[in-house]
Amino acid sequence: MRNTLASALLTAALYATGANALDSSGTPVVVTLLASKTTTASGQPITLPQENVEVQVSAYQIAPGATLPVHKHPFPRYAYVEAGTLKVTNVETGASNTYKTGDFIVEMIGQWHQATNIGADPVKLLVIDQVEQGAKNTILKQ
Repeated sequence: MRNTLASALLTAALYATGANALDSSGTPVVVTLLASKTTTASGQPITLPQENVEVQVSAYQIAPGATLPVHKHPFPRYAYVEAGTLKVTNVETGASNTYKTGDFIVEMIGQWHQATNIGADPVKLLVIDQVEQGAKNTILKQ
């Protein structure tokens, strides 16, 4: 048991530092830290649901020139930009951020915003939501 715990802690430490590790057959596994964030895109501290957390993973594809409706998220949402260029604007403050392939987004919580594909190619996002079980994480502005 003690060896298992030590092995798990070592593996976690290797992943956290972005170091190389070995799989069970001795084959190298390369771990590259892509992002480390403690705040949302608008500077808010990241806060998680307090009960019955559900993780939802979705793939988004946004056509060139498309603009999503104004919306907000009551729970944390994270997105990895697999392709394209996306401009996200906080409609409450007017502040905008532009994200491109390889960027990691920690979306603002409880603030109205919208996103536009400002590139010539589709935007592809891998989106991860952490919500209270059964809840939706997008509220459209009426």
